[in-house]
Amino acid sequence: MTALYTAVVHQRARVTAADIARLAGVGRAAVSNWRKRYDDFPVPVGGTAASPQFDLEEVEQWLAGQGKAPAVADEDRLWRNLLAAAGDPAEALAAAGEHLLGRRALPRGFPRPGLDDLAKVHGPVATFDELWGRYAALPAQRSVVTPDDLADLMATVAGVAGGAVFDPACGAGGMLRAAARAGAAHLYGQDDEPTLTRLADLWLALNGRTGEICTGDSLRADAFPDLAADAVLSNLPFGQTNWGHEELGNAPWEFGPPPRTEPELAWAQHAIAHLRPGGRAVLLMPPSVATRRAGRRIRANMLRRGALRAVIALPPGAAPPHAVPLHLWILQKANRGAAEVLLLDTTDCDLDAAYRSIADIVTAFLSSEDRSESVEAHTVPVLDLLDEEVDLSPGRRHLDDADLADIGSRLADANRRLTDSAARMPGLLSDLVDGPAEAGVSPFTVGDLLRSRSLQILGPVRGGEGQQAEGLTLTVQDLMVGRPASGTADDRLTPRIALQPGDVVVSVSERRLAARVNTESGPLLGRHLWLLRPDPQALDSWFLAGHLLTTVNQRLAGSLLGTSRFDVRRIQLPRAAIGEQRRQGEVFRRLNELTETIREAAALGADITRLTADGLASGRLQPT
Repeated sequence: MTALYTAVVHQRARVTAADIARLAGVGRAAVSNWRKRYDDFPVPVGGTAASPQFDLEEVEQWLAGQGKAPAVADEDRLWRNLLAAAGDPAEALAAAGEHLLGRRALPRGFPRPGLDDLAKVHGPVATFDELWGRYAALPAQRSVVTPDDLADLMATVAGVAGGAVFDPACGAGGMLRAAARAGAAHLYGQDDEPTLTRLADLWLALNGRTGEICTGDSLRADAFPDLAADAVLSNLPFGQTNWGHEELGNAPWEFGPPPRTEPELAWAQHAIAHLRPGGRAVLLMPPSVATRRAGRRIRANMLRRGALRAVIALPPGAAPPHAVPLHLWILQKANRGAAEVLLLDTTDCDLDAAYRSIADIVTAFLSSEDRSESVEAHTVPVLDLLDEEVDLSPGRRHLDDADLADIGSRLADANRRLTDSAARMPGLLSDLVDGPAEAGVSPFTVGDLLRSRSLQILGPVRGGEGQQAEGLTLTVQDLMVGRPASGTADDRLTPRIALQPGDVVVSVSERRLAARVNTESGPLLGRHLWLLRPDPQALDSWFLAGHLLTTVNQRLAGSLLGTSRFDVRRIQLPRAAIGEQRRQGEVFRRLNELTETIREAAALGADITRLTADGLASGRLQPT
């Protein structure tokens, strides 16, 4: 009897103290205090002394008894139950996917009714995507998976629409999912980890995508020897010591046999070998590949033959390992050499600004059409790189006359604008007084407002297959950096939602929850964004947007990845009459203006630092 009871308990969903804090909308310290103060707080059923695990149902019952009943989404509850039954996240997701696909029913002890019920409401594909989002949000996955925004950038730069895309180290298929979002028609992947290829294959089958996923080492045992793809996208394995140097020594390496210490250049050549003529590869690389002496001959050959088109230094934090400013290499199956290569350094930019700049500059460079000053400033003659080092690091560029032109007047203008920004800041601060320590009123959620018809929820918008959008679109990057809509008409949007003044636009990125009040008419809501449209007689837009960004709501969003993964209906707001909402809304509006002013001042400060340093170093400026 004891053994049977233990087996049943192990199949029930468990939560950690951090999970309980998110459920209740409090900090972890509050959960620790509850455990000490209340004798009836649920006892741990697993985990360790440092990180105990609790039974989810017992926790929910206790919170309800304390008047802190959480709103647990059906998707969250299902995922917890799947994890409890499987014991391994990848196995939990794979078992659910195979059941949804009809390949194999869920094993005994798995939450089949919950999965079937959710699939009836949302459909198999959306249900699997919801579970995938929770799998990808696990700390172990976030430390290895390429973030969606970076994968989307790589797919955009590669120009995958309508073509065949190959990832020789596909993992669970993150790059291939990005290629699909960008309109790729055929998807091929290989990886030596069978657990991950199983997940990638399930996603491919559930979404009805044309292609194939194979298990095996793509260098040693290429499953697609005759594949000539339109694009190769990959976050390549870094620093391999056993990549097949001995076995592959006599392979037909187009640019020269890679030394044992250059596995990344072996993968790069493998990627080029799988391109059609004119096809493009976009690869995520460690920065050392651009400078290591052992690889200089291969780098030189790639330059001479026009295979290496661009090296882009990304800001730190773009992808794991987050402390390293990784590089993007853009390679091409070329018939002839190229005179120039693009070396673009975005290490000093924030991620969103960097990605926007990369998309614009790289697209213009590769199209050979609009060679604006911003493009020309980052192009380097190939002959200048063919020295003894063949150093391809983007930060190696020396300043030229164009960089130093009018540097004194530019510095004076930046100083003046910074002074103006600083003068505006005190006027944007609000006078506030202490409120009661305990408000005594439980919060309500966006879901409650939706049910009371105080607002509408529209979105999230995804890429579609219809006609191109017309006019400007508001992008995630626009929202994050606080700029007007700047997306162009090259997006196919499903659905198309025109913004109205007073709309609150919301994005959940990997890094943070973001929201702002829209003040203009005309632009379309861009991909991966939600729109909250309040009834102005019942709900103030600035009150809503301001409270979206509180610590409680940031914690609710913090464990989930991607706009489509976070249910905005879970966001909490305090109860307040419309008059009080408008008073608080005005405070939030002024805070938003203050934030924009501080952002402008920070950018000006960076410009002043750079201009001063460049001017002194070049002799164009001197101290008085």
